[in-house]
Amino acid sequence: MVRSMSRWLPMLAFLMMTGCASLPDSARGRFEARAVKVDGETAYYQVFIPAASARTPGSLPVVLFLHGSGERGGDGVKQTYAGLGPYLREHPDFPALVVFPQAPRHSEWSGRNNRMAVAALDAAIAEFDADPARQYLTGMSMGGYGSWNIALDDPRRFAAIVPVCGAVFAPRSRRPTLFVEQVAHEADPYAVIAQRLRHTPIWIFHGALDDVVPPEDDRRLYAAFQGVNAPDVRYTEYPEGNHNAWDATYADPAVWDWLFKQKR
Repeated sequence: MVRSMSRWLPMLAFLMMTGCASLPDSARGRFEARAVKVDGETAYYQVFIPAASARTPGSLPVVLFLHGSGERGGDGVKQTYAGLGPYLREHPDFPALVVFPQAPRHSEWSGRNNRMAVAALDAAIAEFDADPARQYLTGMSMGGYGSWNIALDDPRRFAAIVPVCGAVFAPRSRRPTLFVEQVAHEADPYAVIAQRLRHTPIWIFHGALDDVVPPEDDRRLYAAFQGVNAPDVRYTEYPEGNHNAWDATYADPAVWDWLFKQKR
């Protein structure tokens, strides 16, 4: 009997593989490449498109994800391989559209890069008929800074934001260009951010042992939000966590449950 079954195992494996391969793209979440032109230049980005079963026209939530320093470039793909992208590959049933812009090498989430990210978000909303009232913003490390920058550009746009291991000021002298530009010259930038975004639901994440972007700025930001009685601003600090706070954050179902309940 064992020998008889062993004859069929290769065929069974082949049928299982071809059966999976025959699933239509619409039956599972997938990444697709897109491009947008900003200031006369073309920028390439990725969109995670949820399975057809998770899509209801006009009510589809959309997440804008901002990558960290290591994913900068011009290939239009690298930004999907750290942070939220790997989580989506492990969870292709994710119920939201996700937009992955990419900042060029040696640049920050500021100026044209921010306009490009928002243009990509607008294009995805239009193409997939996503819900403008359910736009969410998250980013990690450099993208955490970018989350504050983009949210401050239009405080009424996003239903909620999730900055991960970001900050307000440059974390190291050799990276002087990494900071939240809009409040750089304010006497109390933490208070200004809190006042401008006090009505936006926010959940901040950081590792207590982060030696790349120390958590002090996020602690001060959270205190500032408490000082203006912000109705829904949360702060989670992982006691044993270093700079990579994103894997734990994006793997936490409570984050997504909270996020998708928010609506403008």
